[in-house]
Amino acid sequence: MIINKPTPLYPRYSDLIEFYFEDYPELTKFLNSLPDWCLEHFHWAKSFLEYTGRNKSVHTYDRFRNEIERFLLWAFLIKQSPIDQFRKQDILDYADFCWQPPVNWIGTSNQERFKVANGYSSANEAWFPFKIQVPKAHKSIAKIDKKKYRPSQETLKALFTAISTFYDYLMYEELCYGNPVKIARKDCRYFITDTQVKEIKRLTSSQWEYVLDTAVEMANEDLIFERNLFIIAALKTLFLRISELSERADWSPIMGHFWQDEDENWWLKVFGKGRKLRDITVPTDFLPFLQRYRLYRGLPGMPLTKENNVLVEKIRGQGGMTSRQLRRLVQDVFDKAYENMRVNEGPTKALKLKEASTHWLRHTGASMEIERGRPLKDVSEDLGHASMATTDTVYVQSENKQRAESGKQRKVN
Repeated sequence: MIINKPTPLYPRYSDLIEFYFEDYPELTKFLNSLPDWCLEHFHWAKSFLEYTGRNKSVHTYDRFRNEIERFLLWAFLIKQSPIDQFRKQDILDYADFCWQPPVNWIGTSNQERFKVANGYSSANEAWFPFKIQVPKAHKSIAKIDKKKYRPSQETLKALFTAISTFYDYLMYEELCYGNPVKIARKDCRYFITDTQVKEIKRLTSSQWEYVLDTAVEMANEDLIFERNLFIIAALKTLFLRISELSERADWSPIMGHFWQDEDENWWLKVFGKGRKLRDITVPTDFLPFLQRYRLYRGLPGMPLTKENNVLVEKIRGQGGMTSRQLRRLVQDVFDKAYENMRVNEGPTKALKLKEASTHWLRHTGASMEIERGRPLKDVSEDLGHASMATTDTVYVQSENKQRAESGKQRKVN
């Protein structure tokens, strides 16, 4: 069966809170072509997503929007049945669909859902509900077989979590009288019990040395790369998520968020995951990177009390940078570091620099500090983890290390 490519339903959060149907004529036409209950469901999900963006974060809104939008499109176009009538088997049918969606529902890159022209928002033809993940190291491959798309275990978990949370919201609002997702999850045949040893996505000491040296070299040769160097050093040394450096609707990182206590210790105030503020210790070794970036911007060497200058400044325009813009600057350094390491050490040792993302720097910094003997509790608090057990599971894996060490002693005869 050939299924027409669906249209996006929900814009970014900043546009959703000022949403008017007259600004989205294509979407309006699409919804009007469907049964009346589809428009009602559209409004249910719109209210849920507004609640999510308002009470959680824009990042959470984006994650839930992806899942809820796919779910509704499937209900509208494939199942053609109201979601308040769904039972366990309907949710399992949806899981089957997500396991192998039609190829014309699958894209190969992240795309904005809507494009604005003449004051109206129209669907972006390059947007698709699903995306096949291509490893960064293989992005030069010309042809991608979309039939090989399979969601990861993390993607499946995100799917069930978002839809279950949506049903809980609908139950609270007395729009539904049950949550079939919680029952269906136990019987989903695609979930695998995972007891594997988890690999930490991090750089080796040698790879990190190439990244830092490359960033310093780029900044020394051209001052425009001082910003790249500062971002690289901050993400790794302060264990930051990329969003914690970015400009957001509800938070703007500024230089005044660096502060000094009465004992002359430096701290950085961060607005992190779960809308939580935390203070991160700033090591002495990081201060020269902060100073050189500030001097490049024409600011005094160290931040002043209540200073309102944005933390990471745009070269053109005003205000801070988005997560996407920051990732692009980090990627510039990764690409150059990969070439340097490939020439000097060979492609095998440099390969991880092809695969690395900005989050690897957070993992790299935390892992190295723990290996140097810094107390787990202190690292955990700087990371913003609610529990030291999370830090141990992700970064230390002490039981696995003991198991690997004892496993080396096994004999063949």
